[in-house]
Amino acid sequence: MAVHIDPQRFQRLRDDFPGTKAGPYLDVSARCLLYKGARAVFDRYLDQNGEGTLDKKAMFEGVEKTRGLFARLIRAEPDEIAFTRNVTDGIATIAASLPWKSGENVVLCESLEHPANVYPWHGVARKTGIAIKGVAARKGHIPVDEILAAVDAKTRVVAVSAVSFAPGFRLPLAELGAACRRRGVLLVVDGAQSVGVIDTDVHALNIDALATSAQKYLMGVYGVGFLYVRRALAETLDPVFVSRFSVDLGDQHEGSAGDTSAYKLAKGARRFDCGNYNYPATLAAGASLQLLLDLGQAEVEAYVCGLAREFADRMMEAGLSVFGGRSNAPTSQIVAVGKSLGIDHDATGDREMTDLHDFLVANGVRLGIRRGLLRFSFHIYNNQADIDMVVGLARKWLAERARAAAD
Repeated sequence: MAVHIDPQRFQRLRDDFPGTKAGPYLDVSARCLLYKGARAVFDRYLDQNGEGTLDKKAMFEGVEKTRGLFARLIRAEPDEIAFTRNVTDGIATIAASLPWKSGENVVLCESLEHPANVYPWHGVARKTGIAIKGVAARKGHIPVDEILAAVDAKTRVVAVSAVSFAPGFRLPLAELGAACRRRGVLLVVDGAQSVGVIDTDVHALNIDALATSAQKYLMGVYGVGFLYVRRALAETLDPVFVSRFSVDLGDQHEGSAGDTSAYKLAKGARRFDCGNYNYPATLAAGASLQLLLDLGQAEVEAYVCGLAREFADRMMEAGLSVFGGRSNAPTSQIVAVGKSLGIDHDATGDREMTDLHDFLVANGVRLGIRRGLLRFSFHIYNNQADIDMVVGLARKWLAERARAAAD
């Protein structure tokens, strides 16, 4: 079903992101522009902290509000959400909490995963003796058919990114999730490059656990992340760390809990909360989550991915190579420019792409380099003018190169 988009509604948002005034910001996959509303919450917290007027009860209420907002964003329940520090923390939490048996394995496409979704599994493998079964990438895509072919009777987890950090291709999660659920295999998802811009329904997609963080498409700051764990799964798990916030004390204060050895774990994913929260970052994230929910996730996805699609087409028309061409469907909000996927995290051995990158940066464009490709990533505060400027600069760069080659 077609989604109605009001471009003017998104255009009006640009004033709430002061960083847009400095030129096209297309590096959201590294970190966002901070939302003015989130900054206001952060500043208010710091003012109260400096004045000695912080209200712990109000802070707790704010944390629960943010938990509920994130749950709504991915269509989960609040008690299926735990707070973490970042994606790595979330993936490591679920990996270490599973009751592994000798001989079990995890299937993933390591060459396309961010280290946040790689090292936690190797860490568990070293401690428990489980196996990591790697699947080779196919033209920059995580091949779902080969992932499923690698699944066997000993597979406990399939670990994937909903959208790869490079080259930014979107995984058909619905297909993979349904197949994993039929086989009794857990689907663990890195949502760093998807949640906040890609409409996500964790239950419809049969996702068992999902980790993300605030500093990218959730338009917050470093230091707070979210871990979704399906309730039925969460309540079979013992967290690695147990703290006051991971146990159910009812109405009691932790100082009068009685026999602490008889603790009862909190419901659902709340058992993975550990210690006091990063209150300023958590409360600020709530403001950004509210903005995304007010806009509507279907509308956000249609608008942002539409910009990326147009940008990719126009860069190809200008004569540049877009990795994946027009075959990258369904599309994401990331466009990778370049001919081949490399291995360097933030560099490219392609001298032409390095020169184009430097030319764009010198002219006020903010973008990234990942795995040998120039990475352009869009969000709600980007617009047609950003596309026009970057494409115009790319055409100018191409023309200057052509003149230099003719001389």
